[in-house]
Amino acid sequence: MKFLHTMIRVKNIEKSLKFYKNLFDMDVIEKRRLDDCWLYFLEDKNSGFQIELTYNDETPQNGYEIGSGFGHFAFGIDSIDDFTQKLLSNGYEYLYEPFDLTGKGSKIAFIQDPDGYEIELIEKVQW
Repeated sequence: MKFLHTMIRVKNIEKSLKFYKNLFDMDVIEKRRLDDCWLYFLEDKNSGFQIELTYNDETPQNGYEIGSGFGHFAFGIDSIDDFTQKLLSNGYEYLYEPFDLTGKGSKIAFIQDPDGYEIELIEKVQW
């Protein structure tokens, strides 16, 4: 068995594609049309993990309600300082600024994508 992907609905596909491509270097590996929506599959080059962005023809004007069941995505990064520069230069900011979670020097932080989905960043100390 292999975990393939997770799917989220997005309000503005261009903003979402820019976010995941520019900050996480994810590539669109497939784009598929269904009856009422477009599916965009983005893949992380290192892990093979995929996110499916679903862009519906009839998207609510205010976007989607994320609900209380979804938590966050988590991405491992090499350097929180390098990521901070990338984040700010792309016009984004932290939801929760970097902090040391373990007391061993590993830092985490949180950001939000254009639709409000939270993303945890975990600085790689040793994987």
